[in-house]
Amino acid sequence: MLHSIIEGLQNFVMTLIDLFGHWGIFWAMVIESVCIPLPSEVVMLFGGFMAEAGDLNFWLVVFAGIAGNLVGSLIAYYIGKFGGRALVLKFGKYIFLNVGHLDLAEHWFQKYGASAVFFGRILPVIRTFISLPAGIAKMNIWKFVIYTILGCIPWNIFLTYLGYKLGANWSVVEQYTRPISYAMLALLVIIVIYLIVKIVKKRKPTA
Repeated sequence: MLHSIIEGLQNFVMTLIDLFGHWGIFWAMVIESVCIPLPSEVVMLFGGFMAEAGDLNFWLVVFAGIAGNLVGSLIAYYIGKFGGRALVLKFGKYIFLNVGHLDLAEHWFQKYGASAVFFGRILPVIRTFISLPAGIAKMNIWKFVIYTILGCIPWNIFLTYLGYKLGANWSVVEQYTRPISYAMLALLVIIVIYLIVKIVKKRKPTA
């Protein structure tokens, strides 16, 4: 089931880029950064492949990816800032966001502070949702923008370059990154169970 969902998302991404080129990359990365789990690895790797084929420009692919990341992250940031945790949890189910995703991102943000916005950009699951706790915590907007851009640049260049060098074999890399996403999802389940147990224990009346 999970495998079918991921393959469907991959096909959607490639169709979007085929139809709209650089703008397709931009909008795909906006969607991914606004907490809808599109596989950004597929977006940038396929963009690199299209650049190698001569259909797109390498640096415009990178720029479109970074710009999409920034716009989507800002949307998520302001949702968190003005809507708060309650709004995120109320409507998050419509974009496959659950309490476990938010708890994980909040834990990461609380542990590492503003630097989580930078380093979180290279981690599956974390990078998709890290903007929400930054907004909920009302992190300084300019610091958020700078950390977001700096965190997106190396990852987007790296993925685009891999796609460019591999050409038609670009999907080989995605096959290796997919287990990472599965591992992160498994970790997410473990964290959710741990948090539930912790909350239940706190609510138990002491003898």
